[in-house]
This record gives sequence, C-alpha cells and structure tokens, in this order.
Amino acid sequence: MAIERKRRNAIPEQDATIRSKNFDEVALGFDEKVAIDEASRCLNCKNAPCMKGCPVGVRIPEFLAKVREGKFSEAGEIIKSTNSLPSVCGRVCPQEEQCEKMCVRVKIDGAVSIGGVERFIGDYMLSLPSENKEVIKTGKKVAVVGSGPSGLTCAAQLAQKGVEVTVYEAFHKTGGVLVYGIPEFRLPKRLVGAEVDKLKEWGVKFELNTVVGKTITIDELLEQNDAVFIGSGAGLPMFMGIEGENLNGVLSANEYLTRINLMRAYESGSATPVQRGKNVAVIGAGNVAMDAARTALRMGADEVTVIYRRGREEMPARAEEIKHAEQEGIKFRLLSNPVRILGENGKVNAIECVKMQLGEPDASGRRTPVAVENSEFILPADMVIVALGTSPNPLIKDSFDALETGKKGTLIVDESLMTSVDGVYAGGDAVTGAATVILAMGAGRKAAQSILDRLGVK
Repeated sequence: MAIERKRRNAIPEQDATIRSKNFDEVALGFDEKVAIDEASRCLNCKNAPCMKGCPVGVRIPEFLAKVREGKFSEAGEIIKSTNSLPSVCGRVCPQEEQCEKMCVRVKIDGAVSIGGVERFIGDYMLSLPSENKEVIKTGKKVAVVGSGPSGLTCAAQLAQKGVEVTVYEAFHKTGGVLVYGIPEFRLPKRLVGAEVDKLKEWGVKFELNTVVGKTITIDELLEQNDAVFIGSGAGLPMFMGIEGENLNGVLSANEYLTRINLMRAYESGSATPVQRGKNVAVIGAGNVAMDAARTALRMGADEVTVIYRRGREEMPARAEEIKHAEQEGIKFRLLSNPVRILGENGKVNAIECVKMQLGEPDASGRRTPVAVENSEFILPADMVIVALGTSPNPLIKDSFDALETGKKGTLIVDESLMTSVDGVYAGGDAVTGAATVILAMGAGRKAAQSILDRLGVK
C-alpha cells in the first residue's frame, strides 16, 4: 500500500539577522499541536529501523505513538527508560546521521523529526512538578568522575537501582561539556541544571571543585566505594604545531568556549576576561568550530572566517550547524590550510594559508588534502581560534599508573567498559576521544549496567 505523503514539520527558528546578535536559543521547538502532528507521521514500522540508528536504543515508535495520542507523560517515561537526558539529546544529537537517517520516510517526504518531538517531550517532563523518588537502598556505593553526559547517565542508572552515587566534578558547575562546550544558543544551561536537579531527587550527590588525581585520588575513591566510573571527557586541546601559535590572540576553542559558556563572559558586568576579536579566523570545521565561529560573531566580531583543509562535503559538522553559520554570515575558506600565524609586537595580525586539493582516499576513506604548490595567501586576523579536536586530560592517568591508555591518551577498557584496574570503569570521550553526547550517554548506560551486574543489583 502506498504511503500517504505528509511533509515534515520544520522547527521554527529565530531570524538569522536577530539571533546573530544574541545568545538566546536559535531553534524554538515544536508546540503541542505540531509535536502531535509530527508524531503522527511515524509509520510504526514493525522492524523499527530508526531504533537501530540510536546509540542508546530509544523505543522511538512507542514514544511517538504516545505523543500522537497526547499522552506526553507516558511518552516521556518510555524515552527515560533508555535516555536520561531527552531535553539535551533532542537539541544536540546528530539525528540526521542516526535515528532519522534510518527512517523509512527519508526518501518519501523527509524523515520524521524524531529529535524535534523528543525535545518537546524532554522539556515537557522537566516542566512537571517534582515527585518523591522512593527506591530501596542497596547499601552499595559508586563514585562517578565527571558530570558530563556519560557521568550523568551512569549516575542516573545506578541511583534508580538504589545505589548511593557521588559525582566528582572539577569545575564549579555540573554538566561537563554540556555547560562548557556547547553555547547557550544551542543548549540553554537551565535545561542541564534541571536535569541535574532531577538526579539530586534520586539522591545523587555532587562534589564540585574536586579534581580527581589532585583533590582526591582514585585509590581513595576505591577505598570508599564498591566501584568507580571515569567519565572525565576529553578536554585537552590540540594545536597544529605551526609558527605563531604562541602569539597573543591565538586561543583553543576549548578555552574560548569555556570562558563564555561556563563562566558567561558574554553577560554585561561579567568578571570573566575574554578576548573580543573583530576579524576572527577559526581553524577546523567540526561542531566545535561552528560553535566557536558563531560565538565570536555574537561577541562582536565584524567578520568570522572558518578555514578548513578539505571541501564542503567532507566537513564533519552537522549540516544544521553549517547552515545556521552560513545564515548568520560566517564565511568559509575551504580547501585551505594554515601554515603560519603572523603577528606584530607579540599580537596576531594575520594568518598565512596554502590552497589544497583533494587526492586519493586515506585509510578512513576520506580523500587526503594535498597542498597546491606556490598557492600561499594571507588572511587578516586579530584573533585565531583553533578547533582541531581534543584528547583526554592526562591527569587521571598520571596520578594512577595502573590505568592503561592508548596512543592518544584514551583509557583502554574491555567489553564491560572496565579499565585495566579491577572495579574501575570508564566511558565517553575519555575512552573514545571527542565524540557525540549520545555516544557518551550510551557508554554511561552500559557501564552502569556492568557495575550493577558486578554488585549483584537487579
């Protein structure tokens, strides 16, 4: 039987000319009527191909069916059974490369906006009054290192089974990369705070300003707990190693975004110092590069240019983020690679690049960029933001030699996500290197189940 065509509902957004000058959320989300209409587009496929694209196995057809019936609380409970942070995931997950990519409607009239409906339900659940969370305490204790997506997910799964959980966070606020790495205009921090408050209702404790490896050691955590989960992320920035990277005005995207996102340097009267460039160059083309470029524009830059050594099709950022950046006036210099950062009196004033062309595919299947001879050119810039990825901070490994790590400093784990140390588990970016929020959450969920199995908790 032919499938009736029903066009996908677009998520309303702030106008680009307005939003580029504020930090309010860009995507405004579905209202109740549109969420129901979009959910009704689901064909309720028996084999649910969309679920196969979800790293945490959200029961997508089931929750969409409840939304279609207007039973939002029931839809929320279905999502929450596998996804602890639906309000977050609805905003930042790359659904177009995961669940929505597998949707049968993709080639007909556009995939069901699974992320858009999930966001609506996540926000709805956060708006409900608090409930008394009653669980049978097991007497077991687990320490979670890091309050990012993997740590929060692991903590949630354990607490709901009666395990006493304490989360240790190095910063003065909870949320990890959700608060320091993702801008307010993509993920309002009040939502992260609300999700954390829900965990506190389950009895999860948070120790802030606590650097594991310095303030407290993993040995001490093992003595005080039945297991430890390391979800410390990957916050160590990478640089190119080219001339001029030590000039004033060259920043890692990590530092730049942390000052603005976590410490709210964009607010008037903020005590957090942050550089405000007028002609900003951003090196890289992933989601972090898009975040940095769009943030620089909102911080008062007259011109922001993204420099990337490959072409448009090879850009790793989400298509939505690239589109939003272009709408806001961000410029792109593709097939260009920085070779030197220039300066005067110790301060950046330009960046020298060389034109590139794509050669043969490398081991990953991506075509290798090759420099074009004698094609150097100069771009003026009073600020350069390097967004080339991150690796795990070596502090935890350096303070606990028994932990085995890979070549890039990532923690080595087995199939149960246990490290080389008995009783110490790890997941998220600390294991994979910088990846997506949903993959980190999937690791936190898997590690929690492994810990529960170890502790004999059903």
